[in-house]
Amino acid sequence: MAVIDAIKKRYSCRKYQNKPIEKEKLREILEAARLAPSAKNLQDWRFVVVTDPKAKEQLAQAANDQMFLAEAGAIVVCCSIDDHVMRCGQPIGPIDVAIAMEHICLQATENGLASCWIGSFYPDKVRAALGIPEQVQIVELLGVGYPADEFKPHKRKPLEEIVSFEKWDFRGW
Repeated sequence: MAVIDAIKKRYSCRKYQNKPIEKEKLREILEAARLAPSAKNLQDWRFVVVTDPKAKEQLAQAANDQMFLAEAGAIVVCCSIDDHVMRCGQPIGPIDVAIAMEHICLQATENGLASCWIGSFYPDKVRAALGIPEQVQIVELLGVGYPADEFKPHKRKPLEEIVSFEKWDFRGW
């Protein structure tokens, strides 16, 4: 599958088949994350992969009772262990983790899996459930599994609305 095809097919899946993810596929999507770029090549991300049904249910509850997550083959808890701030003023953790997460999503799509980023969760509950140390930033949760729903493309703004060349030229913004 071409990268652009994986990008076009990727969506936020909120209904999964009750089917485990093969270890080989899980390893491939995690390898895609490992190969992601990071600021200063710090590779500050850490991923806790949860496949145990009881633990997934606990995480789904910690994610504001989004119980569809418990159906996913895996929940990947995406963390950063570095609080470095780039010269531009942005912290590296959320950015580096987001890049790696999207690598996971695209590889998952190629492997016939679906994914869903979850930002609505209680970090303290996730931390307690998985023994994540206080100094580690939990950036996002990511459900991954075999979809039980169908892909429906989302409307996207045309390029002309989101891109300008050479200078800021967005009228009406």
